[in-house]
Amino acid sequence: MTWRARLGHVRATIADRPWHLALSACVVGLVAGPRAPLLVLAAAAMLPLLARRPVAALAALAALFGGALLADGRLRALDTTALGPSAGHVIAADTTLLETPRAEAHGTWRAMVLLHGERVLLRSRTAPLALSAGDGAAVHGVLRRLGPPDRWLRTRHARAVLDADSAFANRRRRAGPAGALDGMRRRAQLALKGALPPPEAALLRGMVLGDDALMPKPVRDELRRAGLGHLVAASGANIALLAILGMAAGAALGVARRTRLLVVLGLVAGYVPLAGSGASIQRAGVMGAAGLIAALASRPAARWYALLLAAAVTLALDPLAADDPGWQLSFAAVIAIAVLAAPLRERLTCRGIPRALAELIAVTLAASIGTAPDSVARFGTLSLAAIPANVVVAPVVAPITWLGMVAALAGQIDARLAGPFVALAGPPLAFVTWVGHVAAGLPGAALHVPVLMVAVVTIAAGAAIRSGRAGRALLPVVPAAVLAAVALIVSARGHSVSLDHRSGIAFLNIGQGDATLLFTPGHAVLIDSGPPDGPILERLAHLGVHRLDVLAATHAQADHDGGAAAVLRSLPVGAVLDGRDGAREPHGTAMALAAATKHVRLIRPLAGQTIRAGPIELHILWPPATPPVPGADPNQRAIVAVGAVGGIRILLTADAESDVLLPLDLPRVDVLKVSHHGSADTGLAMLLARLKPRLGGIEVGAGNTYGHPTPATLNTLRDAGVPSVRTDQDGTVIVTRDAGQLLVQRHS
Repeated sequence: MTWRARLGHVRATIADRPWHLALSACVVGLVAGPRAPLLVLAAAAMLPLLARRPVAALAALAALFGGALLADGRLRALDTTALGPSAGHVIAADTTLLETPRAEAHGTWRAMVLLHGERVLLRSRTAPLALSAGDGAAVHGVLRRLGPPDRWLRTRHARAVLDADSAFANRRRRAGPAGALDGMRRRAQLALKGALPPPEAALLRGMVLGDDALMPKPVRDELRRAGLGHLVAASGANIALLAILGMAAGAALGVARRTRLLVVLGLVAGYVPLAGSGASIQRAGVMGAAGLIAALASRPAARWYALLLAAAVTLALDPLAADDPGWQLSFAAVIAIAVLAAPLRERLTCRGIPRALAELIAVTLAASIGTAPDSVARFGTLSLAAIPANVVVAPVVAPITWLGMVAALAGQIDARLAGPFVALAGPPLAFVTWVGHVAAGLPGAALHVPVLMVAVVTIAAGAAIRSGRAGRALLPVVPAAVLAAVALIVSARGHSVSLDHRSGIAFLNIGQGDATLLFTPGHAVLIDSGPPDGPILERLAHLGVHRLDVLAATHAQADHDGGAAAVLRSLPVGAVLDGRDGAREPHGTAMALAAATKHVRLIRPLAGQTIRAGPIELHILWPPATPPVPGADPNQRAIVAVGAVGGIRILLTADAESDVLLPLDLPRVDVLKVSHHGSADTGLAMLLARLKPRLGGIEVGAGNTYGHPTPATLNTLRDAGVPSVRTDQDGTVIVTRDAGQLLVQRHS
């Protein structure tokens, strides 16, 4: 078929669907208007070619430019704030929580709040508030403008960050319609808690209300690694299950079909804000409402029209939704299911797989294919465990959700009425968490692959599935494999840093935490692994490190051992230097479990030990053999060691400061890993005078809320004539030695 014939076929198809064209143009305008104006002009030039009728072309052009102007105006309005004069100042104010407070790493918690009518992220190290959306809190702290690390907050319409040194409930609650909705949500949350253990109760709350704030972080991380994280994000499945439940209940009560449809439409309209009004649930709500309205009008539901309508409505309400990962993944999954699920199902049934199981596998595989590129681009990993894990838990997802919805509804009357339904949901909830735990430990649960390679393979897989013949379906895989190999080579050359034939030290840029690599050709020792949500695996891959002789966890705090379990699950490790010193916390426990699963031995560090990995030496100076005092600060017993590699000596201090370090027998060193991310240390000047280092390395996260590194520390280093590097500004820093001089390379 010639290109003219193809264009004619496309124009004939579009001529029968002018509203599809107008909605598509509107979506392009809403997305590209404020981000890529040239794309809007290119779309405007194409529209007359796609539309046969001038009226349809004019309508599409109006929708295109109207969407662009609307998005641009809305985004300009979002950039204006009345909080500007308060930024950088200490304030005391009453706020209203917009969500349940969520625990973070390093002992902090966060919650979005309303401050003087504007959305602000509240972050604090005080005791977490046992509050929920709509509750009031009196806070005192420093208000600051959004910085580069806070870009993710813009999609949530936050105008500033409030770092609070005190926060407590003030017994005030919202009034009006918002207050009524808050009350419904509180009653639903109480009902869903029931008598379940905290992990299962939090999972049920997430599956029904899309709120996973109370879920223990290890459980949440395991679900994400297993590809089950979407279960706690209210989305299209919730709307579909709600509609099925409502229609079935109405039929059982003998309610007429039209009345049932109206009731379900009302339930959807009420459920979307109750579930948090996130991007995915908004999309599902619009699509569900469109299908219900079509059914009320006795017309067939138009899937693509509903999808375009959902995109246009959600973007018109919030132009920033296009930058939200939930919005992108939700639409990618729906499109992939619409395009790929049917042919996948037919091929599976042709091979003797029961239709119900074939449908389940097809939908899961299609959604996984559609979301893979964006998921890898956003989160850096691809989970091969996702498909089997989703297939295994699928039979219990609907019963759990239905039981939870009935419990939430019963809880509006009395939480005790919800008890039986919550209890019935307990065993399947425990099954989901067990599957997540097992799947997260599988070797392919978190693969680090270039996004370009994933995109190429995804396109090839889609083409193969849509191809008419099984034999021909394999043909696109061959060029795709070649392209993927080229992409991998290009990506590796363009983005990796080779450590071949070099020896030295690397301060890894992993955010607010420690991760120091000692390396020589063929050997590597990693001291700490950064926070649990940090990019430690990406940084190691970036440097071409594929195995570790030793992984050390200096002490039991999340910003030091948080990434250890992920490293153990993903890379071969010879031994773990376990500096937990008897302390128990979730990330250290996960590290020990991962080590046991991989049969990696744990070594207890003691002063006087020397650990060798080829030419790399690690001489332990602290802690002593005496048992720790129960409840003592883990920083005071953190591993302190002198590392020797490539002619460089480095004092590795973890979070131990001068009160621990000065009494030790310290040699002169070339490099000092500055203690505790550069926090204030009154004995630092004396320490520098003894060590005589030629370089100080500060491992610290950009925009951290602790003020690290402190001006006092930076001034002390400068006054002692010790130049410093810091990962928040310099990225990953590699230090090697040549002709007696230290060579410093910075990599973003």
